Amino acid sequence: MLHNRLRQSRRGPLAEINVVPYIDVMLVLLVIFMVTTPLLSQGVKVNLPKAQAQTITQSQEPLIVSVNREGQLYLNTAVHPDMPITEADLSQQVGEQLQLAEQKKMKRQIFVKADKDVNYGKVVNAMVLLQKVGAVNIGLVTESTDKQST
Repeated sequence: MLHNRLRQSRRGPLAEINVVPYIDVMLVLLVIFMVTTPLLSQGVKVNLPKAQAQTITQSQEPLIVSVNREGQLYLNTAVHPDMPITEADLSQQVGEQLQLAEQKKMKRQIFVKADKDVNYGKVVNAMVLLQKVGAVNIGLVTESTDKQST
């Protein structure tokens, strides 16, 4: 009797898992992640120099940090907006204006306007300075594609 039972258990249902469908699913997921990861790793949503975008209208003047071709920084709300300012002065002035807006329970828009020929590192450095003083949403100013220069 015991011998029969051993024989039946050996010929019984196979208890191994068929892994082929799981491998197929994993390969599909791998392809999906490979395609979507470069899109997610950008981190900052930006508008490129020539883009069609809606004009932002608001009641309070936004803070605009400009970066010229040489990498010099300008702030539109500075005492002399046409004079370059240092990184320390930029951080201090923007930080004060953001604190003032926060005390009034207002949001202050911040934009970076950079020359299209400026070193990309200079623009990133300006954005990092703004983030360090509390800027959360930083927009990039672009030229509309509707304006064609001749």
